[in-house]
Amino acid sequence: MIRVLIADDEPMIRAGVRAVLATAADIDVVAEAADGHDAVELVRRHRPAVAVLDIRMPGLNGIDAAAEIRTAVPGTGVIMLTTFGEDDYILQAPGGGAAGFLIKSGEPEELLTGVRAVAGGAAYLSPRVAARVVAHLAATGAGTLAGRRSAARDRVAALTARERDVLALLGAGLSNGQIARRLHVVEGTVKAHVSSLLARLGVDNRAAAAVVAHEAGIIAPQPPQP
Repeated sequence: MIRVLIADDEPMIRAGVRAVLATAADIDVVAEAADGHDAVELVRRHRPAVAVLDIRMPGLNGIDAAAEIRTAVPGTGVIMLTTFGEDDYILQAPGGGAAGFLIKSGEPEELLTGVRAVAGGAAYLSPRVAARVVAHLAATGAGTLAGRRSAARDRVAALTARERDVLALLGAGLSNGQIARRLHVVEGTVKAHVSSLLARLGVDNRAAAAVVAHEAGIIAPQPPQP
């Protein structure tokens, strides 16, 4: 059972997220919070597998809460709920404690997919979030869109063929175990490839690597749902 905490200052959003998660037999919502401080404390108390946090919350925003959670309870994966008006927040998040990014107006199935991916140790970027991040980076002086894509392809080209395969699957939201099964190797080999490609790409975590995968356009097709 995947234990989940929900944090959002809007009761209707919390209710909606809870209702979606309640449709899955393998997910259990164990706590809810209305601000970042309560979210951190409840994660300490309940130690859920996944914390679903609104990026903008009073007192302590989702990004800062995610960083605290990563330090205090590293076993809890964090998913950020965002809107298209929160690009600046999204851009800060891959360098913090978040492993997943979802649009509030996205499809319910995407929330379930994201929770399962992050619970399994993967990074999950909504395709709409990834596209928005890439476009926003280009629009804010971090290089033209074409230039960033070209740079990302150059960075990916420096990887080994197997590391590129792993990055493509990582960018699609697969966990190490799922990647191992897709590539017919043991999970320890995948972990070694992930560590190596993070170092080669010069990024700190899987979420940031997923952004590079999206920029380079090498996302692997999603596997069929069981």
